[in-house]
Amino acid sequence: MTEDVQLLSLLLTPLAGLVLLSLAGRWPNVRESITLLTALILFSESLQLASDVLGGARPGLTLIEMLPGLTLRLAVEPLGAVFSVISSGLWIISTLYSIGYMRGNKEKKQTRFYVCFAGAIFAAQGIALAGNMLTLFLFYEAMTLITYPLVTHHGTDHARNSARTYLGVLLGTSIAFLLSGLLATWVIAGTLDFRQGGILAGQIGAAGTALLLALYMFGIGKAALMPFHRWLPAAMVAPTPVSALLHAVAVVKAGVFTIVKVVVYIFGTDNLIALGSADWVPVIAGFTIISASIVALRADNLKRRLAYSTVSQLSYVTLAATLLAPISIVGAVLHIAAHALGKITLFFAAGSIYTAAHKTEVSQLDGIGRRMPWTMTAFAIGALSMIGLPPAAGFVSKWYVLSAAMSLEHWWAVCVLVISTLLNAGYFLPIVWRAFFREPPADPDDHHHDSHGEAPAIMVLAQTATAALTVGLFFYHEPVLRLARAVAGAF
Repeated sequence: MTEDVQLLSLLLTPLAGLVLLSLAGRWPNVRESITLLTALILFSESLQLASDVLGGARPGLTLIEMLPGLTLRLAVEPLGAVFSVISSGLWIISTLYSIGYMRGNKEKKQTRFYVCFAGAIFAAQGIALAGNMLTLFLFYEAMTLITYPLVTHHGTDHARNSARTYLGVLLGTSIAFLLSGLLATWVIAGTLDFRQGGILAGQIGAAGTALLLALYMFGIGKAALMPFHRWLPAAMVAPTPVSALLHAVAVVKAGVFTIVKVVVYIFGTDNLIALGSADWVPVIAGFTIISASIVALRADNLKRRLAYSTVSQLSYVTLAATLLAPISIVGAVLHIAAHALGKITLFFAAGSIYTAAHKTEVSQLDGIGRRMPWTMTAFAIGALSMIGLPPAAGFVSKWYVLSAAMSLEHWWAVCVLVISTLLNAGYFLPIVWRAFFREPPADPDDHHHDSHGEAPAIMVLAQTATAALTVGLFFYHEPVLRLARAVAGAF
């Protein structure tokens, strides 16, 4: 397979799956088989691409030349390979989980759900493969639009209002800020292509760089940097598999992926260090980390607590990327992978609890670990990863970020990491304690107190797989680490 065909195949595979899914709506078994087969094919293609990139390959393909020097272009570098593997791999597991959840809860419009899910993965692959900011921007916007029907899935007034918030914040920030940043970059640098060392180095002064960086940081709304974070908790009205897509597989990962791409390939870390124009970003990121953790600490609704945890965890990546040290860039890339596995496990567990026990609040979870041991063990592993404790992958990424902050003597970042770790423990460990060590309430109307309290087996299988991968990435993260070092220019 030539490099051109390889790149096109990564886009065409989920697109072909989308078309076939739309035609197979009358046959649920066929529809779900198509989804699984498409996800498996895409994952195998992504693994091959990542292997080639590890070997030094940097395939590229120009699709359309809109103006001289302004193209729609595909090009893969190590960060894109990481994102491609994450999104395609988790699509397989999310599909297994979705089959159990959508059928178990007798959800309507299941064909539309699978079609839009495939569309979101198509957009994620486009973002991963984007060779310049224009291409990335177009796929970034496509992801916002294709996930809108997923947020409105239930069709209630609450769902529609929440989806308007989702769409309004994401489109508003990208059009007002991100698009403005792109246009300014094109005028200043004469190109939008990603380049090691940055395309703006030597092209603009410190004040202009700081202003342009602000347009990018706040324009990338999917990274949920405060105050443009409200879309994320609003989107929790969607079914749990959608929440997993938003928080782990594609949407927020597209945000933090773009943050790292912009810092490394548009501005350049050495350029930002020399100008001192990014010094304010760790302060905003740190504020977001602490503030969102405090909101999560007070939230009784489980999905709301997980949503604000995501807001906090995303800013770890922003903080790490803007510390501008090679080791912190490595930590940022590792945290993208670690957060994806840990957070999807947590949302899978929340959906299993809802499906099997119809419980949505933390205060309702007393003793539930005795009825749902597989689910709550998976939840505990995901929680350890979010806190940053071994043997979970989150420990590895946080270790790199903390090491960078300490080596740079960036004490604000060190304090943020320590305080947020304590807050993470404060809002995750009580859930685990409630589940395993408190007596379940004596409720004669609760028909879920039997010994067979787990969700459908396929859902348990999915969350067990992501929990195992979370532990596995702790022990074996060398391939991701090599790609991360290549992003940081330390390979």
